[in-house]
Parts: sequence; C-alpha cells; structure tokens
Amino acid sequence: MTEMPKTISEAAISVLMTEKPRAKTEQARRVAAAWRQGSLEFTFDASPPDRPARPSNPILLDPSEMPKRGRGGTPGNRRALLHAIAHIELNAIDLAYDMVARFGAVMPRMFTDDWVAVGDDEARHFTLLAGRLKSLECVYGDMPAHDGLWQSALDTAGSLPARLAIVPMVLEARGLDVTPKMIEQFKRTGDTASADVLSLILEEEISHVAAGTRWFKFLAKQGELDADEWFKDLVKSYFKGQVKPPFNKPARNRAGMPVSFYEPLGAMLEDT
Repeated sequence: MTEMPKTISEAAISVLMTEKPRAKTEQARRVAAAWRQGSLEFTFDASPPDRPARPSNPILLDPSEMPKRGRGGTPGNRRALLHAIAHIELNAIDLAYDMVARFGAVMPRMFTDDWVAVGDDEARHFTLLAGRLKSLECVYGDMPAHDGLWQSALDTAGSLPARLAIVPMVLEARGLDVTPKMIEQFKRTGDTASADVLSLILEEEISHVAAGTRWFKFLAKQGELDADEWFKDLVKSYFKGQVKPPFNKPARNRAGMPVSFYEPLGAMLEDT
C-alpha cells in the first residue's frame, strides 16, 4: 500500500493515476477516509492529468461502435448491462476526484467535501457492481466499453460551470431517468440482488446530482446570472447529445433541478 499524499490535490491525483479498477476503488476510499479524518491539507499544489490511468481492458470504443445490448433477461444481457453500469461508475470515481483536483482551489472547502464524498460513493458502487458481475461469471474488462464520459470531461476541463452542467446535471441526471426501468428489468428476471444494488445507486446518485446543481446555482448567484438560462446555454455549447424524456421528475426535484432547467432543452437541441 502506497503512502498517503499530504495534500488533497495530490491525493485526488493519486486516485486518477491508479490503473487497476480494484486498486482505484481502494485508493478512492482511502483518500475519502483521510479527508474526513483531517489528515490531508486543504492545499492545491499539483495539476491533474488530462486522462486518468486505465487498465488495458476493457477495450474502449467510440459510442457508435458499441455492440447493441439485447432486451431480454438472459444472463448475457444482464452481464452486458451490469458491465456498462460498472464502467460508468469507474469513470465517475475519476470524474469526482478530477473535480476536486481541477477546480477545488477556486471553490469553498465544502465543494471539496462534496466531491470527495461523491468519489467515495462511486467507488463503493463499482465494488457492488463488480460483485454482481462475478456472480454472473464475468469481470469488469471482459466486454468493450465506450469513452464518451471522459470525452465530456476533456470538453469541460477549462470551465467549472460547464463541467457541473454537463457531468452531474446532464449525464448523471440521465441516470436518474433510466435506472428505475433497469431495476424493474432485473426484478422481472428474478435477479433481486442486482435490482437492490441499482436501487441503492439510484438513491445515492440523487445526492450527486444535487451537489452539481447546488454548486452550479452558487456560481450563477456569484455571477448574478439566471441559473436556468445559463444552464441551457452551457448545455447547447458543450453537450453533443440529446436531453430527452422520459424524465424522472420526482428524483430530479429532490436533486434541486426543476423542470424549467431541462424540459425546454429537448426541443432546443433538436432544432440545433
């Protein structure tokens, strides 16, 4: 086990630079524990890499090249779905710690508190999903995955408001929309263990979207900007996909994101 860095920026970067998934999750949780215990200085003396370290597998493909998953409840389809979610959660560990290392210096200490906690959650989520994959005789890396999530990080590396708008408020919010259907799909196949894991992830992801929304509104207030309109402008500028229904409005409301933020974007992006 490597020695814990002395500052929060060095510690966050140590997570980003850990290659193997299990080691990355363990380091993410060690850093979170050290931060909570007050063992890391609130000092930003190092810059994060453009890309985190990644294992040789899974092979990363362009999203358009990804094989289509089936709709049935076969073990193969369940493996593919869980593998895809595990890939999202592994990226989410790095996205949280990149948020700390890249933007923590210009924000209040509570910003770092929030994103370290998010990184800790994401590491736990990945571990739970890896356990479910193992039960289906699969390990993370057995299937291809796409690099779209980190492309969003690269696109927003120079702008904290854009990062908040795109990653937690669009991409993670989309997870709130689609996860309930996945939970029902696993329940129909009798895989209640996987359904329970996804239910836990859904509940905790609401708090992650809430953190992104809260800090976005903080920046909007600082700049005397209308948060709704600023969010729409940033999404149109930085997001290459669609913001489309159905929306999980109760979950989004709990995350502090009213419909005025996202419902108009569907038609707006279709017209661009």
